[in-house]
This record gives sequence, C-alpha cells and structure tokens, in this order.
Amino acid sequence: MSQNPFTVAGKRVRPGTRRQINLPAGRLPSGTELSLRLEVLHGTEPGPTVWLSGAIHGDEIVGVEIIRRVLETLDERELVGTIIAVPVVNVFGFVAESRYLPDRRDLNRSFPGSRRGSLASRLARLFVDHVLEPADFGIDFHAGSDDRTNLPQVRGNLDDEETRRLAIAFSAPLMLHAKTIRGSLRETAVKHGKRVLLFEGGEPRRFNPGPVQAGADGALRVLHALEMIEACPASMIQSAEARSTKWIRAPRGGIFHLQTRLGARVRRGELIGVITEPSGRGGREVRARASGMIMGHAVNPLVHQGDSLVHIAVME
Repeated sequence: MSQNPFTVAGKRVRPGTRRQINLPAGRLPSGTELSLRLEVLHGTEPGPTVWLSGAIHGDEIVGVEIIRRVLETLDERELVGTIIAVPVVNVFGFVAESRYLPDRRDLNRSFPGSRRGSLASRLARLFVDHVLEPADFGIDFHAGSDDRTNLPQVRGNLDDEETRRLAIAFSAPLMLHAKTIRGSLRETAVKHGKRVLLFEGGEPRRFNPGPVQAGADGALRVLHALEMIEACPASMIQSAEARSTKWIRAPRGGIFHLQTRLGARVRRGELIGVITEPSGRGGREVRARASGMIMGHAVNPLVHQGDSLVHIAVME
C-alpha cells in the first residue's frame, strides 16, 4: 500500500523522496536570518514517523555527525514510514559554539515553549509544532557538557515496554532508566504521548569516533526494530542496565589524575583517581561512592573543590 504525501509547514514531500525544509527561527543582530533546517525522508509505504534531533545544546555537536551518517545510509525509496531529521536544533548556540542561546537560556529546559515567549521558548515551540507533533517516536542526541565526556548510552523510561524494547535494540554499552526533567524535550514528548530515547556520548565540540559510530549504528538498529528499514548493523554487545547514578566530586582543588576509564566496572571504595598540587605534593585519593560502571568523567584535569569528577551508573 503506497502512502500519501507528507506535509510539514505547508511543504509537501512525495513518497519515495527527501526534501530539505527551512523553518524561519529568527535573525541575528547583524540581520542574518537563521532557520531550523529539517531533512524529511518520506518512504513509499506507510509506517512510523520518527524524528532524529541533534545539538539542542549548541556545543554538543556529536548528534550532527551521527544524523549525517544515518541520512547517508538511508534510501528513501526503500524506507517504510517517515523520518524528520533535525541535525541542529539550537541554531543560535551552534554558530556561537555555546551550550545556550544568546539570552543564556537552556533550550532543553524551555519546552514546550511559546510562540510569543523568549528566543529559547519560540525555538522550542517551533520544534514542537513541526517536528514533535507529527512524529510517533524520537531519538535525541547529546554529549557531555562542561569539559566532561560520556560513555555511549541511552536514557528513557525503561518501565515502558516499547521504549525498553527499542533501548535494547539500540544496543549501547549502557541503558539507563531516567525520569524526565521539567522543561526538557523528553518531558514534553511524553506528555504528548510520544516515546523517546535520549542518547549521550562523547564530549562537547568534538566528533568522538566511538560515540559517533555507536550513535549511528544504534539509530539504524532502532529503525530496523520499528520495521522501517530491512538491514542494520549487527549488535556486538548486550547493554548493561542501571536505574540510578552517583557523581563523585572533588574533595579539594588541584590537578586530577584519573585512574579509570569509561565503561570500567568499579566497586564501592575503589581508587578512581588522585588530586595533587601542581608540584605533585599533597595527594588526595578519590574513591568510588558506589559499585557500578563509569559512565562519564571530567576531561579537564584542573579542578576546584566540589567539581564533578566521575559519574557512576549504580549497579550494586
């Protein structure tokens, strides 16, 4: 059974084709216009509508490369259903290489937004109206923030049977049951009756090869699980599962010497690093506060007291 054309913001996309659609998002002080750019792939047969979004935080660019690789792989003539890809959601933060918008607001705390609100609120509303509303399911790609790196992982409501099935299909090293955060895209999606996986992996302002490959392969496996594509990369691992996390913070300022790695299993009380003075004197041990898997850590060795050093997915 062939399907009808797909319409976004008054633009029609015929079955078996892809089309780029630009949604006006605002102007810079210079007068330069910025647009929310969508890449719509409309398959020849009816099926789910899935969105892929990256760079909601403008400096978390790993999703941009992940989505590019996924789009490069897909053939809209063989696709079942529809894909709405938005590689760069926070277009203002992206051009400034900033997590935030020019008004210092966090876009991922500004959903569902308003057509007459702040810049962040207006951009959030634009996404909700034209991307989230017509979709059934989404994958939102993120990276670590503030000089931190993350193990490739997916987060979502693992108590929901279908979300859990798709998280398992993604096959990241870690899947984390996570509550929604007020004002986030995921919270708004859930309130609209949509399912969504949030991917985390790598560092801000970097295309880290491992997380990029994990994200692209995982997204294709999810599309296969949704019966939208026939072939997908084989899964080589079984995801570890966690339902809570703990941050290990710096007990003092100094130079942090990490003695573990992403994905490593640690036991409560195990040594994971040492903080020293620049001269090497005054070493202070940093030990794990829980047993589990290293899911993230700081990459900047210069730390202040109380800084986040290591993130552990708890597996007691």
